[in-house]
Amino acid sequence: NGTHGATDEHVEQPALPGPQDAPDEASKGNVISTEEVEEVEDDGELPAMKFRNYLPHDEQLRGGKLAPVSLPKFEDPISAETAEPPQVENPFGNIAPKNPNWDLKRDVQKRTDKLEKRTQKALAEIAFEQQREKEALEETQD
Repeated sequence: NGTHGATDEHVEQPALPGPQDAPDEASKGNVISTEEVEEVEDDGELPAMKFRNYLPHDEQLRGGKLAPVSLPKFEDPISAETAEPPQVENPFGNIAPKNPNWDLKRDVQKRTDKLEKRTQKALAEIAFEQQREKEALEETQD
């Protein structure tokens, strides 16, 4: 039984707060107005439950399942006008990538400038030395 020595007569149900304990505190959405109660009593039938998106497990309630609503086919006037999309030019098509070593050139630029100056100075010295040798040869031959 699972009652562990207690009988059904001695088991007390805890009091749950609800509309029967405090009818003034009950939410308005859960309370049926007296007019609706009178209408139900006059008809003698309870209102039927209708299920649109839910399939109940109870066989008695499955009768209240509504057939899926068939929506009228919607024709979009905008999509009919733009059936063929306009040809849009790719803005990135004309951009050429930078050389893969552009950053290396930037970092080495100071060194190459210094080396270029030294090279020009060395070439000038060589030319000056050759000029001196020519003059020395001409003087010795005269």
